[in-house]
Amino acid sequence: MPVLYVVTGPPASGKSTWIDAHATARDIVIDLDRITRALTGPGAPQWNQNPLQIQVAHRARYAAMDEAFTLRDKVDVYLIHTMPSPKALAKYKRLDARIVVVDPGREVTMQRIAAMRDTDMQRVASRWYNSRPKASPGAMPQTSRAW
Repeated sequence: MPVLYVVTGPPASGKSTWIDAHATARDIVIDLDRITRALTGPGAPQWNQNPLQIQVAHRARYAAMDEAFTLRDKVDVYLIHTMPSPKALAKYKRLDARIVVVDPGREVTMQRIAAMRDTDMQRVASRWYNSRPKASPGAMPQTSRAW
């Protein structure tokens, strides 16, 4: 039976890597970073944070989600959603999604951001950690039906 996976975690935690290890070429993968790269011209950085390109990528992501949710009984769908709101989590629960939390721990995450991402992502990661119940570091991955 196909599954909707909602993969969450702070920036640079390994969400895309988790998907790469589990998804097949036949599955649908909705990843804002991949969508942004697909909509960006040649020579743009891999982790592009240009606000206009992100705006277009968000619109494309929402359209992809709407369509993929109608197909979830035919194919596995992997959706990266860093910090789903309570409303989004309720929707994912209604869709019987499996929530996957990828969290290598705050220290590792911040080191990865410093090495690979725009430093603005440190604020996003801090917000992610501050909004979550305390969990043991290195809990990669955790899979559950809901938080």
